[in-house]
Parts: sequence; structure tokens; C-alpha cells
Amino acid sequence: MQIPRQAMLLRIFIGEDDRDNGRPLYESIVLKAREMHLAGATVLRGGMGFGHSSRLHTTKILRLSEDLPLVVEIVDSEDKINAFLPVLETIMSSGLVTLEKVQVLQYGSAAR
Repeated sequence: MQIPRQAMLLRIFIGEDDRDNGRPLYESIVLKAREMHLAGATVLRGGMGFGHSSRLHTTKILRLSEDLPLVVEIVDSEDKINAFLPVLETIMSSGLVTLEKVQVLQYGSAAR
């Protein structure tokens, strides 16, 4: 699989407790991206953050970890990312979705 040098980065900010039909939302997003043959997806967990509600989510010791922030990043061609957006809309009820143009320098192993 190839990604064009000029690609798009889809970044999805959600919470660890967000769900899609009982399944963790981040899992649904990654599995759907894989099903649609996107180049790859990565889920990153944040140690602290807040969103629309301004409620602070943190991993501090004195508080139980509650609904930690997650970021799902997907990089692929603009066409493939644009085809994924309507699907994303059907499984997300809240969160923040951003897009930005990126330059892909390497994808996969270098030819030897």
C-alpha cells in the first residue's frame, strides 16, 4: 500500500469512556479504518486534558483515572480520508475531529 507524499492527517479527540454500541469508540474507529483499507491508525492516550465540558480528566494519583483523553490519528490520501468522514460521523456522538495537510516522508520500510 502506498500513501501519496501530499496526504491528510485525520485527528480525532475522544474520551476513553466513549462508546459505539457498547464497544470502546476508539476500537470501532480503528477497526472501521482497517476495514476501509486506510493506511493505518494509532490511538494515543493522554495523561491529562479537558474538552467541550471543561471537565478535567487526569491520571493523578489522588484521583482514579476517569475517562482519560484519547487521540486517534490516521494518515492517508485526501480521497480516502474524505470517504472515511461520513462513516466516522455515524459512529461518533461527541468529540473533536480535525484535518490537516501533511507531507509523508516515509511509509513502511525503506527499500534496500
